[in-house]
Amino acid sequence: MKAEIITVGTEILLGDIVNTNSQFLSRELATLGVEVYHQETVGDNENRLIEVLEDSLKRCDIVITTGGLGPTNDDITKEVAAKCFDQELVLYSDIWEDIKSYFSKLGKEPTENNKKQAYFPKECVILENKNGTAPGAILKKDNKMIILLPGPPKEMIPMFNNEVKRYLNDLTDYTLVSKTLRFIGIGESELESKLIDLINKQSNPTIAPYAKEGEVTIRITAKANDEKIANDLIINTEELINKRVGMYLYGYDDTTLQETVAKLLVEKNMTIAVSESCTGGMVSSMLIDYPGISKCFIEGCVTYSNEAKMSRLGVKKETLDKYGPVSEETAIEMAVGVAKNLNTNIGLSTTGVAGPGGGTDEKPVGLVYVGLYINGKTKVNKYNFTGNRENVRNKATKEALNLLRLELIQ
Repeated sequence: MKAEIITVGTEILLGDIVNTNSQFLSRELATLGVEVYHQETVGDNENRLIEVLEDSLKRCDIVITTGGLGPTNDDITKEVAAKCFDQELVLYSDIWEDIKSYFSKLGKEPTENNKKQAYFPKECVILENKNGTAPGAILKKDNKMIILLPGPPKEMIPMFNNEVKRYLNDLTDYTLVSKTLRFIGIGESELESKLIDLINKQSNPTIAPYAKEGEVTIRITAKANDEKIANDLIINTEELINKRVGMYLYGYDDTTLQETVAKLLVEKNMTIAVSESCTGGMVSSMLIDYPGISKCFIEGCVTYSNEAKMSRLGVKKETLDKYGPVSEETAIEMAVGVAKNLNTNIGLSTTGVAGPGGGTDEKPVGLVYVGLYINGKTKVNKYNFTGNRENVRNKATKEALNLLRLELIQ
C-alpha cells in the first residue's frame, strides 16, 4: 500500500506550530509496510485542500490528514474529504451525546458549533477520540481511502495507535510487530558501529536506530503470519543486541528513564534526597512523575548559590574557595550533605556551567558534575555537554538519573 500525509492548518504554514505529526505517522506507517512517498502541508482553504487531496488520491491508496476537525468555520478537512468522495454528512446522535458528556465532565456546556464535530458520512468508520472532542474517521471509495485524524499530537497519536494501526493491519495477510529498546550513556553513532553488521544484513526483523535528546532508541520490527512468530523473531534479534550493548539498555517501548529509576527505588525501598544547582529542580521533577514515589522521595533542594550550598547542605567554605562550586569535591559534598541532613539512603547532586555565559577555559560551558551518595558510598561523574542552556540541563538531568540507575541495578 502507498500512502501520503497531509497536515492541514494555516498556523503550520506560518511556523506557529511545529509539524511533528508527519514524522510520527511516517515512522508508524513504515512499520506497517505502508510506503510514504509524499508529505504536504496546506492551509485552511477549501479550494487548495480539495486540489491537494485529489492530487494525492491519484498517486496513492491511502491519504492520511491531520488537523481541521475542530468546531470552527475554518475546520474544513472532514467536509472537503466528504466532498471529494461525494458523500453526504449526517448527524451521529451518539457522538453528539459523547461530546456533550465530555463538556459536562469539565463543568461546561458545548456551543452550537461543537455539533459540527458530530457530523460524518453514513458510510465512514468513526475513530473514537478519548482525549478530545474531535472524532476521526475513515472514508472509503473505489479502493481509495482517506483517514481523518485530529491535529493535536496528544489526540492524534493515541487515535492512530488504538484505532488506525489495527485497521490497517487487518488489510494485510501478515502481522507486523514492533518493540523499542531504549538506551542511555551511548551515542547513536557508537551504538550503530557496535551493531553495524546486524543492521547491514537485516531483512526480517528490521533494525532502526533513532537518536533522541540524551538517549538512543532501536526499533525492532518483525513481519510474520501471526504475532507469536513475529515476537520470536524479535526476541532472537534482541538477544544479539543485548549481548553487545545491553549495559546501556534501560527500558522498552514507552518506558521513560525516570520511570525506570523511580520503580527501582520503590522496589528496593530506598529513600532519596536530591540537591540541584545547574538542573534547577529538573531531576526532582522527573522522579516525582512516578506514582508511588512518595514513599522514597523525601525532598529536593535547589541550592543554586554558594550560600545555599553551605547553609542547606553543609558544603564547606574551604571546598568552594579552593575548588569552586562546579567541581568534583563540591558535587560529592552536596550529595553527602543532602542525604545526611534528610536521613536518606541516597543523596544525588548536580552542579555545572549551563551557559550561555559563565564558562572559562578551565571550566567551559557544558561542564557538569553529578555526585551520588548511596549507603555510605560516594561516586562522582564528570561530563562535558554541548548545546544551549536547555540542552545542557536536559542532558545533565538524564545522566544524573542514569548514574543512579546503574548503581541501583548492581
